[in-house]
Amino acid sequence: MEQEEHNTLKTILSVAEEEFLQKGYRDASLRTIVKKAGVTTGAFYGYFKSKEELFDALVKEHYDYINCIYDDILHEFEKLPPEEQKLRMEDYSSAGLKKMFDYIWDHKIPFYLISKSAGGTKYENFLQNITQKDIASTEAFYDVLEKQGTKVERIDPMIEQLVILSTFTSFFTLILRDIPKEDAQRGLEQMFRFYRGGWNSLMHFSDEKK
Repeated sequence: MEQEEHNTLKTILSVAEEEFLQKGYRDASLRTIVKKAGVTTGAFYGYFKSKEELFDALVKEHYDYINCIYDDILHEFEKLPPEEQKLRMEDYSSAGLKKMFDYIWDHKIPFYLISKSAGGTKYENFLQNITQKDIASTEAFYDVLEKQGTKVERIDPMIEQLVILSTFTSFFTLILRDIPKEDAQRGLEQMFRFYRGGWNSLMHFSDEKK
């Protein structure tokens, strides 16, 4: 009986995944999911109370995990002495992106759902939420640099948001493309160098190395 319930749950999730991928959360039909899964409506509600809860079952664990990776890297970085933050900022940024990259690569479908199918759910602003976290951490890092006497160029908040949002959008787009992992990793490295060059210019790191 337990194995049968496990198999039924697995079938429901598989069918739901396909339905959400094809139609998005808003247009996905519970009636269609129930029918394709070969269960009654009553049986379905024994597993999930709503379409929202069903979507949660497919993405929440992964959504929470990727946020945890980001938060842990940021927390570790902020614990560093101010002078060490300046020296190791690029190392921590690179390590954080790599950890996120590896996890997302191994769990592409949940993140495809989050990126493409989450309209109408609490996940639809995923990239915007990460962007806001990164803006806050960038502003805090600016403060650290200025207290050390480093000249920084604070850009317009709207431009800052656009740049950081485009960074994360490009990051997810790259991973979710149907390309070999080696190509995606090379693209990630190039993208990181491209964006980092711009930030280093604004923080005048390049001037200090002359």
